[in-house]
Amino acid sequence: MTATAEQVRTATRSAVVINPAKVTDLDGRRRDICAALAAAGWPEPLWLPTTPEDPGCGQTRQAISDGVSVVFACGGDGTVMACASELAGTDVALAVLPSGTGNLLATNLGLSSDVQAGVAVATGGRRRRIDVGVVGDRCFTVMAGMGFDAEMLAATPETLKKRVGWPAYVISALGRLRDRPMRVQIRLDDRRPIRRRARTVLVGNVGRLQGGVPLLPAAEPDDGCLDVAVLTPRTLRHWLSLAWGVLRRRRDVARMETFRARRVEITSDREQARELDGDVIEPGRSLTVTVRPGALCLCVPEDAPESGLG
Repeated sequence: MTATAEQVRTATRSAVVINPAKVTDLDGRRRDICAALAAAGWPEPLWLPTTPEDPGCGQTRQAISDGVSVVFACGGDGTVMACASELAGTDVALAVLPSGTGNLLATNLGLSSDVQAGVAVATGGRRRRIDVGVVGDRCFTVMAGMGFDAEMLAATPETLKKRVGWPAYVISALGRLRDRPMRVQIRLDDRRPIRRRARTVLVGNVGRLQGGVPLLPAAEPDDGCLDVAVLTPRTLRHWLSLAWGVLRRRRDVARMETFRARRVEITSDREQARELDGDVIEPGRSLTVTVRPGALCLCVPEDAPESGLG
């Protein structure tokens, strides 16, 4: 499942799917990427900006149709998710050039935000197959959530994120800690459903949240499974205890249960906010998540470990 560096270097056609809203100097970024590719002996890439109507899906389909071997996702988590949704199930590789606030896939896999380093990974690194999570017709690479986490994301203004970065999410979270929990039924594969009064349910392909918080430290992006966290804090003291346990990487964290499954069905007693890879999607009373093992070909550094990418 892993190609050699020499095989990687023979694949020279590429495309850049870029979110102009996430890049302050668009012309400068284009010059940097083209220069780094030229230094590696690769031709100038297709340049495919996203739009408010299309966050990158159509652009990625165009790149695949034009026969590229690598698609650079240059933007935030939404751009990466759009590219991954179209690349899943193909042999076209995804290379991540982080430019947004969260950049969760890059955080989890230790991918550099430096343009030259990111291009070097695509042109001289290796290819790895990782899993993707699936919700409806959308794929995600990091995490899906229902409840508090999605409410927090929806309540965080873009202006605040641009000004202070990921701590903006913490600021928004503080104002929602006392919201009432949801009653949920969770079915894991074919097991009997479990019922909880939860604040949020998170389904992870990898385990780190914004700021590198290790919520699911055992989660791996290439194990063919999804890791599930059910958070049940009710008071501020509960939240503090939960946060302390997560940050200390304790095996048993108060007010949090973890599970593992290939299919996760979450049903709430009322409509809830929902999110995929940090992007809020339409609210709903249910969230069904499945895994596609090894569906996405990802560019990783030459010295990346053979397993345990998360």
